[in-house]
Amino acid sequence: MDDDLFKKGLKIRKETLGADYVEKNLDKADNFTRPFQEAMTAWCWGFGWSDEIIDLKTRSMMNLSMIGALGKMSEWEIHCKGALKNGVSKEEIRSIIHVIAIYCGIPQSLECFKVAKKVLKDEGLL
Repeated sequence: MDDDLFKKGLKIRKETLGADYVEKNLDKADNFTRPFQEAMTAWCWGFGWSDEIIDLKTRSMMNLSMIGALGKMSEWEIHCKGALKNGVSKEEIRSIIHVIAIYCGIPQSLECFKVAKKVLKDEGLL
């Protein structure tokens, strides 16, 4: 494991998803799951999110699109919260869901709207 990538990734992961959420996931990790948590933090967040070519807001928008397309709604929820922290507006989230509807279907967009409304309500934006 590249310790520098892990440290960079941990910082960005906490800034985007919230320190409490990240620390809970790391604390819950055991001998079976800890290597994955560490590798994912280093690779996804340290390697994938730490370069300065694409800003964090754009990365969050890309993630919402991809995760929404995959239908991974628990991940979509946490990344929706993270997207707001990275400067994505509720209007931009709505537009992302519109694209998901066009390319992935109405049922999937309805799932995204359901989760987005919950997140936006929790954040006091609805």
